[in-house]
Amino acid sequence: MKVNRIYVNNWRNYDMGTAEFAPGINVICGKNAQGKTNLLEAVYMLTGGKSFRTRFDKELIRFDATGGEILADVEAHGRVQTVRILLQRGQRKTITQNGVKKTAMELADSLKAVLFCPDDLSIIKSGAAERRKLLDLAISQLRPGYAALLSDYNRLYENKMHILKGWREKPSLLDTLDDFSQSLCRISAQIIRYRASFSQRLAQDAEHIHREFSGGLEKLETAYKTVSTVTDPLASVQQITQEIYAHQAAHRQAEIESQSCLTGAHKDDLIFTVNGMSAREYASQGQARTAALSLKLAEREIFLEETGEYPVLLLDDVLSELDEKRRDFVLNRIGGGQTLITCCEEEEIARKTGGRVLNIVNGVIH
Repeated sequence: MKVNRIYVNNWRNYDMGTAEFAPGINVICGKNAQGKTNLLEAVYMLTGGKSFRTRFDKELIRFDATGGEILADVEAHGRVQTVRILLQRGQRKTITQNGVKKTAMELADSLKAVLFCPDDLSIIKSGAAERRKLLDLAISQLRPGYAALLSDYNRLYENKMHILKGWREKPSLLDTLDDFSQSLCRISAQIIRYRASFSQRLAQDAEHIHREFSGGLEKLETAYKTVSTVTDPLASVQQITQEIYAHQAAHRQAEIESQSCLTGAHKDDLIFTVNGMSAREYASQGQARTAALSLKLAEREIFLEETGEYPVLLLDDVLSELDEKRRDFVLNRIGGGQTLITCCEEEEIARKTGGRVLNIVNGVIH
């Protein structure tokens, strides 16, 4: 999979610009705040019409413009397709593929990408929401129907929270509480099954990569955690549903009294350990970066196994905090597919990889 060419118009800090990418490694250089990450964000949009930095499309449009555009030639499974994403303030975005209107879910079924950026250190060090995000972004690309499940779940969760927060002023709201709880349990079971399956594969590949990355000195282990009544998150959806029902029944009154939702997939987490110690509590910055990058490289391997092609790999300022040995490991590991790397120093990376160099100055691509 690869992006051959991308054109952006009124996108973030770009007035307009075109970038042509090599099928291998592409080094995107420039000082801070010039637009390097904005270009990667535009490429990531091609995988499902969503940004990895904001939920709001209006933030993607250049501040002095009424609309923005991405136009790209992408290649996957031997087919070249033209993808166009149009953004207009106050309107829903429009996505077309070879001139045919598509949904974000349909777009996600073609090009895949794996992203690593500095914020991904939060996968290791921050709260469970960041680790659920890791799972959800990856699974949504591999299983387009999963994104619809998440959307349904979030809608039901918000409605249930409205009931729990408002029942004291309006007691009749409790009449519908059990219906929303039951629906959340059913969708939770499906989400948990997806997440557990992906987590199992992620754990295997990440452990192997991390051992090489650390020179055999560290062992990364990953465990999936969900609600306590689920005995096997890899069991059938029917079994998981019944076990979540049991958790819901046991916590119903506590939910009402605390005005919070205590049962569901929004409680899921990934537990990482390095050499048997909690990575969240004890990992150094270097260990956290190595662990997070190992997870992303493992994600790339899973995409290859699933699709038969490497996804586009997007590395945003990933090398600056690594020592030379670990930097070389990353550069030696990313062959086989298309990679876009942003950095401030082009010469060393370009020399080691033979990659194509693009320079960006104040939103202008050279």
